Amino acid sequence: MINLKRSKERCKIFRKKILEISQTVPALHIGGSFSSVEILDVIYNELLKKKDKFILSKGHAGILQYVILNYKRIITDKNLNRYSKKNGILGVHPDYGIPGIEASTGSLGHGLAIAAGMAFANKQKNIFVVLSDGELQEGSIWEATLLISSLNLKNITIIVDSNGYQSSTRTKDTHPTLYPIGKKFKYFGWEVSECNGHKTADIFKKLKNRSKKKPFALIANTKKGFPVSFMMKDAKWHYRSPNKKELIKAIKEINKK
Repeated sequence: MINLKRSKERCKIFRKKILEISQTVPALHIGGSFSSVEILDVIYNELLKKKDKFILSKGHAGILQYVILNYKRIITDKNLNRYSKKNGILGVHPDYGIPGIEASTGSLGHGLAIAAGMAFANKQKNIFVVLSDGELQEGSIWEATLLISSLNLKNITIIVDSNGYQSSTRTKDTHPTLYPIGKKFKYFGWEVSECNGHKTADIFKKLKNRSKKKPFALIANTKKGFPVSFMMKDAKWHYRSPNKKELIKAIKEINKK
Protein backbone atom coordinates (compact mmCIF):
# COMPACT_ATOMS: atom_id res chain seq x y z
CA MET A 1 0.00 0.00 0.00
CA ILE A 2 1.09 3.55 -0.70
CA ASN A 3 2.11 5.68 2.29
CA LEU A 4 -0.04 8.76 1.66
CA LYS A 5 1.70 10.95 4.24
CA ARG A 6 5.15 10.33 2.76
CA SER A 7 3.86 10.79 -0.78
CA LYS A 8 2.24 14.11 0.16
CA GLU A 9 5.47 15.36 1.74
CA ARG A 10 7.55 14.29 -1.28
CA CYS A 11 5.21 16.15 -3.62
CA LYS A 12 5.62 19.31 -1.54
CA ILE A 13 9.40 18.90 -1.67
CA PHE A 14 9.37 18.49 -5.46
CA ARG A 15 7.19 21.53 -6.08
CA LYS A 16 9.16 23.79 -3.73
CA LYS A 17 12.45 22.69 -5.27
CA ILE A 18 11.13 23.59 -8.71
CA LEU A 19 10.13 27.01 -7.39
CA GLU A 20 13.59 27.46 -5.89
CA ILE A 21 15.22 26.69 -9.24
CA SER A 22 12.75 28.99 -11.01
CA GLN A 23 14.46 31.96 -9.38
CA THR A 24 17.63 31.31 -11.40
CA VAL A 25 16.03 30.87 -14.86
CA PRO A 26 13.37 32.91 -16.69
CA ALA A 27 11.14 29.95 -17.63
CA LEU A 28 10.99 26.24 -16.89
CA HIS A 29 7.41 25.07 -17.62
CA ILE A 30 6.10 25.21 -14.05
CA GLY A 31 2.44 24.68 -14.97
CA GLY A 32 2.85 21.35 -16.75
CA SER A 33 5.44 20.17 -14.26
CA PHE A 34 3.16 20.86 -11.28
CA SER A 35 0.27 19.00 -12.92
CA SER A 36 2.46 15.87 -13.21
CA VAL A 37 3.97 15.76 -9.71
CA GLU A 38 1.71 13.11 -8.15
CA ILE A 39 1.90 10.97 -11.30
CA LEU A 40 5.70 10.86 -11.33
CA ASP A 41 5.85 10.41 -7.57
CA VAL A 42 3.80 7.21 -7.80
CA ILE A 43 5.84 5.89 -10.73
CA TYR A 44 9.26 6.57 -9.23
CA ASN A 45 8.57 5.85 -5.57
CA GLU A 46 5.88 3.16 -5.67
CA LEU A 47 6.04 1.22 -8.95
CA LEU A 48 9.34 1.44 -10.81
CA LYS A 49 11.52 -1.62 -10.27
CA LYS A 50 15.21 -1.93 -11.14
CA LYS A 51 14.56 -3.70 -14.45
CA ASP A 52 11.76 -1.32 -15.50
CA LYS A 53 12.02 1.79 -17.68
CA PHE A 54 10.34 5.19 -17.54
CA ILE A 55 10.03 7.72 -20.36
CA LEU A 56 8.78 11.26 -19.79
CA SER A 57 7.39 11.81 -23.27
CA LYS A 58 6.00 15.21 -22.25
CA GLY A 59 9.55 16.46 -22.01
CA HIS A 60 8.52 20.01 -21.12
CA ALA A 61 8.23 18.73 -17.54
CA GLY A 62 11.92 17.80 -17.57
CA ILE A 63 12.67 19.91 -14.50
CA LEU A 64 10.31 17.71 -12.47
CA GLN A 65 12.12 14.57 -13.60
CA TYR A 66 15.48 16.13 -12.72
CA VAL A 67 14.23 17.08 -9.25
CA ILE A 68 12.95 13.56 -8.57
CA LEU A 69 16.17 11.99 -9.87
CA ASN A 70 18.07 14.34 -7.57
CA TYR A 71 15.85 13.30 -4.65
CA LYS A 72 16.73 9.68 -5.42
CA ARG A 73 20.45 10.64 -5.62
CA ILE A 74 20.77 9.75 -9.30
CA ILE A 75 21.44 13.37 -10.38
CA THR A 76 23.87 15.27 -8.13
CA ASP A 77 23.06 18.48 -6.26
CA LYS A 78 25.86 20.19 -8.19
CA ASN A 79 24.34 19.41 -11.59
CA LEU A 80 20.78 20.20 -10.49
CA ASN A 81 21.90 23.58 -9.16
CA ARG A 82 23.50 24.35 -12.53
CA TYR A 83 20.22 23.68 -14.37
CA SER A 84 20.00 25.54 -17.64
CA LYS A 85 23.24 27.41 -16.98
CA LYS A 86 26.04 27.66 -19.55
CA ASN A 87 28.28 25.26 -17.66
CA GLY A 88 25.55 22.81 -16.66
CA ILE A 89 24.61 19.49 -18.23
CA LEU A 90 20.86 19.79 -17.72
CA GLY A 91 18.80 21.43 -20.43
CA VAL A 92 15.12 22.36 -20.44
CA HIS A 93 14.12 18.97 -21.86
CA PRO A 94 15.40 15.49 -20.87
CA ASP A 95 18.44 14.31 -22.84
CA TYR A 96 19.54 10.69 -23.18
CA GLY A 97 22.91 10.25 -21.51
CA ILE A 98 21.99 12.18 -18.37
CA PRO A 99 21.84 9.71 -15.45
CA GLY A 100 18.32 8.26 -15.15
CA ILE A 101 17.08 9.59 -18.52
CA GLU A 102 16.03 6.82 -20.93
CA ALA A 103 15.14 8.97 -23.96
CA SER A 104 15.56 12.48 -25.34
CA THR A 105 12.12 14.08 -25.36
CA GLY A 106 10.58 17.52 -25.57
CA SER A 107 10.03 17.30 -29.29
CA LEU A 108 6.60 15.88 -28.57
CA GLY A 109 5.22 12.59 -29.85
CA HIS A 110 8.35 10.43 -29.79
CA GLY A 111 8.34 8.81 -26.36
CA LEU A 112 5.63 6.22 -26.98
CA ALA A 113 7.29 4.84 -30.11
CA ILE A 114 10.60 4.55 -28.23
CA ALA A 115 8.75 2.72 -25.46
CA ALA A 116 7.25 0.32 -28.01
CA GLY A 117 10.72 -0.69 -29.13
CA MET A 118 11.86 -1.20 -25.55
CA ALA A 119 8.79 -3.26 -24.68
CA PHE A 120 9.12 -5.42 -27.80
CA ALA A 121 12.84 -6.04 -27.21
CA ASN A 122 12.30 -7.26 -23.65
CA LYS A 123 8.79 -8.31 -22.67
CA GLN A 124 9.88 -8.98 -19.09
CA LYS A 125 10.42 -5.26 -18.51
CA ASN A 126 7.60 -2.91 -17.59
CA ILE A 127 7.74 0.33 -19.55
CA PHE A 128 6.01 3.40 -18.11
CA VAL A 129 5.36 6.47 -20.24
CA VAL A 130 3.86 9.85 -19.26
CA LEU A 131 2.20 11.79 -22.08
CA SER A 132 0.28 15.07 -22.12
CA ASP A 133 -3.13 15.65 -23.64
CA GLY A 134 -1.63 18.33 -25.89
CA GLU A 135 0.93 15.80 -27.08
CA LEU A 136 -1.89 13.52 -28.26
CA GLN A 137 -2.31 15.85 -31.22
CA GLU A 138 0.85 14.32 -32.71
CA GLY A 139 0.09 11.64 -35.30
CA SER A 140 3.10 9.60 -34.23
CA ILE A 141 1.36 8.93 -30.90
CA TRP A 142 -1.54 7.20 -32.62
CA GLU A 143 0.74 5.23 -34.95
CA ALA A 144 2.55 3.90 -31.88
CA THR A 145 -0.75 3.31 -30.06
CA LEU A 146 -2.00 1.12 -32.92
CA LEU A 147 1.27 -0.79 -33.19
CA ILE A 148 1.48 -1.44 -29.43
CA SER A 149 -2.01 -2.94 -29.23
CA SER A 150 -1.52 -4.90 -32.47
CA LEU A 151 1.62 -6.49 -30.99
CA ASN A 152 -0.16 -6.81 -27.62
CA LEU A 153 2.73 -5.21 -25.77
CA LYS A 154 0.97 -5.52 -22.43
CA ASN A 155 4.13 -4.53 -20.56
CA ILE A 156 3.49 -0.90 -21.56
CA THR A 157 1.64 1.47 -19.24
CA ILE A 158 0.94 5.05 -20.23
CA ILE A 159 -0.39 7.83 -18.03
CA VAL A 160 -1.87 10.85 -19.80
CA ASP A 161 -1.50 14.08 -17.85
CA SER A 162 -4.81 15.53 -18.97
CA ASN A 163 -4.60 19.12 -17.69
CA GLY A 164 -6.64 20.63 -20.52
CA TYR A 165 -3.97 22.94 -21.91
CA GLN A 166 -1.30 22.95 -24.56
CA SER A 167 1.13 25.83 -24.40
CA SER A 168 -1.02 28.98 -24.35
CA THR A 169 -4.41 27.56 -25.36
CA ARG A 170 -7.07 25.18 -24.07
CA THR A 171 -7.05 21.79 -25.76
CA LYS A 172 -10.86 21.62 -25.86
CA ASP A 173 -10.96 24.92 -27.74
CA THR A 174 -8.48 23.96 -30.44
CA HIS A 175 -9.05 20.18 -30.67
CA PRO A 176 -12.50 19.42 -29.17
CA THR A 177 -12.80 16.03 -30.87
CA LEU A 178 -9.78 14.73 -28.96
CA TYR A 179 -12.25 14.08 -26.15
CA PRO A 180 -13.15 11.72 -24.58
CA ILE A 181 -9.51 10.59 -24.57
CA GLY A 182 -10.10 7.25 -22.88
CA LYS A 183 -12.44 6.02 -25.59
CA LYS A 184 -9.81 6.68 -28.26
CA PHE A 185 -7.37 4.31 -26.58
CA LYS A 186 -10.11 1.77 -25.89
CA TYR A 187 -11.06 1.67 -29.59
CA PHE A 188 -7.37 1.16 -30.42
CA GLY A 189 -7.42 -2.02 -28.32
CA TRP A 190 -6.06 -0.80 -24.99
CA GLU A 191 -7.28 -1.39 -21.46
CA VAL A 192 -8.28 2.03 -20.13
CA SER A 193 -9.03 3.61 -16.77
CA GLU A 194 -9.38 7.13 -15.40
CA CYS A 195 -8.30 8.79 -12.16
CA ASN A 196 -7.83 12.02 -10.24
CA GLY A 197 -4.25 12.87 -11.20
CA HIS A 198 -3.62 14.72 -7.94
CA LYS A 199 -4.62 11.86 -5.63
CA THR A 200 -1.73 9.44 -5.32
CA ALA A 201 -3.92 6.73 -3.80
CA ASP A 202 -6.22 6.83 -6.84
CA ILE A 203 -3.31 6.78 -9.30
CA PHE A 204 -1.64 3.88 -7.46
CA LYS A 205 -4.85 1.85 -7.19
CA LYS A 206 -5.69 2.15 -10.89
CA LEU A 207 -2.15 1.24 -11.97
CA LYS A 208 -1.92 -1.74 -9.60
CA ASN A 209 -5.36 -3.10 -10.48
CA ARG A 210 -4.90 -3.26 -14.26
CA SER A 211 -5.59 -6.72 -15.72
CA LYS A 212 -2.26 -6.95 -17.60
CA LYS A 213 -4.06 -8.58 -20.53
CA LYS A 214 -3.54 -5.55 -22.78
CA PRO A 215 -1.39 -2.41 -22.88
CA PHE A 216 -2.80 -0.01 -20.32
CA ALA A 217 -3.71 3.68 -20.56
CA LEU A 218 -4.57 5.70 -17.47
CA ILE A 219 -6.17 9.09 -18.10
CA ALA A 220 -5.15 11.28 -15.15
CA ASN A 221 -7.34 14.37 -14.82
CA THR A 222 -5.18 17.20 -13.52
CA LYS A 223 -4.96 20.98 -13.22
CA LYS A 224 -2.08 22.88 -14.76
CA GLY A 225 -0.16 24.67 -11.99
CA PHE A 226 -1.80 22.66 -9.18
CA PRO A 227 -2.15 23.50 -6.29
CA VAL A 228 -1.16 27.16 -6.68
CA SER A 229 -4.36 29.20 -7.11
CA PHE A 230 -2.96 31.92 -9.40
CA MET A 231 -1.20 29.38 -11.64
CA MET A 232 -4.18 27.11 -12.28
CA LYS A 233 -6.12 27.89 -15.47
CA ASP A 234 -3.61 30.58 -16.44
CA ALA A 235 -1.67 29.57 -19.53
CA LYS A 236 1.18 32.00 -18.92
CA TRP A 237 2.64 29.61 -16.32
CA HIS A 238 3.61 27.31 -19.14
CA TYR A 239 6.43 29.80 -19.72
CA ARG A 240 7.30 32.24 -16.98
CA SER A 241 8.91 32.00 -13.56
CA PRO A 242 7.36 33.69 -10.49
CA ASN A 243 8.65 36.93 -9.07
CA LYS A 244 9.52 37.15 -5.35
CA LYS A 245 5.98 38.05 -4.25
CA GLU A 246 4.46 35.25 -6.33
CA LEU A 247 7.09 32.82 -5.04
CA ILE A 248 6.17 33.49 -1.40
CA LYS A 249 2.45 33.07 -2.12
CA ALA A 250 3.04 29.84 -4.08
CA ILE A 251 5.12 28.29 -1.28
CA LYS A 252 2.46 29.18 1.30
CA GLU A 253 -0.26 27.49 -0.76
CA ILE A 254 1.87 24.39 -1.32
CA ASN A 255 2.61 24.11 2.41
CA LYS A 256 -1.10 24.32 3.23
CA LYS A 257 -2.03 21.56 0.77
